[in-house]
Amino acid sequence: MKVDLKFNKAVAALVTLGLLSTSAWPVGPADVARLGHDLTPAGAVKAGNKDGTIPEFSGVSKPLPGWSFGKVRADYWQYKSEKPLFIIDASNVDKYADKLTPGQIQMLKQVKGYTMPVYPSHRECGLPEAVAQNTKDGMLKASIASNGWSLQNATLPGVPFPIPETGIQVMWNWLVGYQGAASEYESGYTYVSPRPGSSNPIITRYSQLTYYPWGKTGQHTPQDDGGMQSGVYYLYTEPAALAGQGTIQRYYFGEPSDTYYYFTGQRRVRRLPAYSYDAPLIGYENQYPADISFVFFGNPDRFDWKLIGKKEVYIPYDTLGMQKFDAKLADVTDTNFVNPSVRRYELHRVWEIEGTVKAGMRHSTPKKTLYVDEDSWMIAVGDDYDAQGKIWKAKENYIAPEWDLGSCVPVSAVYNDLISGRYILDETVIGTGKDIKFFPPGSTDSRLKDSFFTGENLSAISDR
Repeated sequence: MKVDLKFNKAVAALVTLGLLSTSAWPVGPADVARLGHDLTPAGAVKAGNKDGTIPEFSGVSKPLPGWSFGKVRADYWQYKSEKPLFIIDASNVDKYADKLTPGQIQMLKQVKGYTMPVYPSHRECGLPEAVAQNTKDGMLKASIASNGWSLQNATLPGVPFPIPETGIQVMWNWLVGYQGAASEYESGYTYVSPRPGSSNPIITRYSQLTYYPWGKTGQHTPQDDGGMQSGVYYLYTEPAALAGQGTIQRYYFGEPSDTYYYFTGQRRVRRLPAYSYDAPLIGYENQYPADISFVFFGNPDRFDWKLIGKKEVYIPYDTLGMQKFDAKLADVTDTNFVNPSVRRYELHRVWEIEGTVKAGMRHSTPKKTLYVDEDSWMIAVGDDYDAQGKIWKAKENYIAPEWDLGSCVPVSAVYNDLISGRYILDETVIGTGKDIKFFPPGSTDSRLKDSFFTGENLSAISDR
């Protein structure tokens, strides 16, 4: 049999550069050795791109001397003085369209005055050494269960599938993306822009604690801790109509989520069995479906996830401006979009995956396209489509290096509704005076345990 050596070499080069899906080549022991060599410890291509517009991976971001928790992180970032290379707007969007998502293109063409400032790219989103080792140790163990969607046998905290072969594997890389053992918004805002013709936005203020039991020191599996993937405690503090209401939510690796809600008027905790997927959250005029948080949140079981491949896209990155808790919320919430002064875009390679609702399932957005950063496994951009196949929501996560974790995570998100014309700025500390607090493995806090995230405990700690 004649072998086309030139073709084989070309294919091998494309796979090495991460420009071709590896789904046709089962991952094996030889791939483990690539982590930390031609691939980063998380599985990204270490090399930059051919044009030099995406640099080589350079290691984990470090702050300038003098930073400690409680100081504004943007003031201690080594690239804080950079200026945009160029600004994409309606007049030049077609020039850059090959590196934009359909939702970004529509935002630029449809929303008057909307711009995307593009800065030099930096690749300093890495993993702590212990998480990198767990990734290597567990690479050949992690699998998707026979139900087609739940995660099993993974070694956590770590990246279950650093060389993904399917879309659901990429989804789990995101859903267990390393964010320490917990994160806390002692004070956060969700801002919903006014309805067209109105000048009254919806602004809620809250505190929120998110717990990842598998993020603790050591090696853990999805079967540990009763299979809990995360626990969330959320308490409204403003406006007065919602103050005191709170929720406890429990998400699992292979089971439906649980939600418990404290109603102040009734002084009772009630279980809400359907407070997930596209169910609208209380207080937001049907603008906020439950699974839109941080672009996609919750169980991925209602969708078939197709791995499209890897491409270069301008995505929100190094967006420490979105973490400036000393800024004013009113100064960044413009009429139709978040002010570009706190938005920063860089060119990066992303995994593109497409979710379509499974037969027999329902969802208000039957198709989703997600773009996942190859270095951090954080979703950077997402487009939601309606039943007519039109883009409904253009969503962005604002990814930033968190030095107390040694990794990058989304610190805020924006969901632009291209049908209603409204947008949501979510999970932001801008205007609160307090930074996001992260709990690295080994942190001690009496709340970081299963028993805190229960309906019984919500009743005990709710006092209004």
